[in-house]
Amino acid sequence: MPFEVEKGTENQILRTVSKPVREITPELKRFAVDMVKTMEEEQGVGIAAPQVGRNIRMVIVKLNPGDKNEIVFPMVNPEIVDHAEEQEDGEEGCLSLPGVWGKVTRYSHLTVRYKNLKNDQQTLELHHFNARIIQHEIDHLDGVLFIDKAFDIEEKKRAKRGKGAEI
Repeated sequence: MPFEVEKGTENQILRTVSKPVREITPELKRFAVDMVKTMEEEQGVGIAAPQVGRNIRMVIVKLNPGDKNEIVFPMVNPEIVDHAEEQEDGEEGCLSLPGVWGKVTRYSHLTVRYKNLKNDQQTLELHHFNARIIQHEIDHLDGVLFIDKAFDIEEKKRAKRGKGAEI
């Protein structure tokens, strides 16, 4: 595996607010490729840089997981710029907290702005599970773990869970 995933509720790397990425470099692009490999090997649908030991504002997301329109890509300096008032509860897990699951209330629709690895500013509207993925990953960039917001927390044996996949 390219990276070891940081684990634990008291892990200082996971609990630190990440710094913005100032420049898209060749090294950052290589780092993104290794993050994708790590996420795929761990069977996640998202991974944030702090989860692999770097406190920078970059995430990898897998949108539409399991669908013919599935897409995996990096987001540099992502920020939620708008969201619906409507919220929904959904089950979440995390690569950094293996075997722990809980329900989290998240915005059902949002708009996120980020840069791609070509340094182009992008804006994307996300709904339901896709919106949940980016909110979970941005929380990681802010030193927040899903269990900080979760209710009905339980431990389960890890398995491929489809839409309940570890984020």
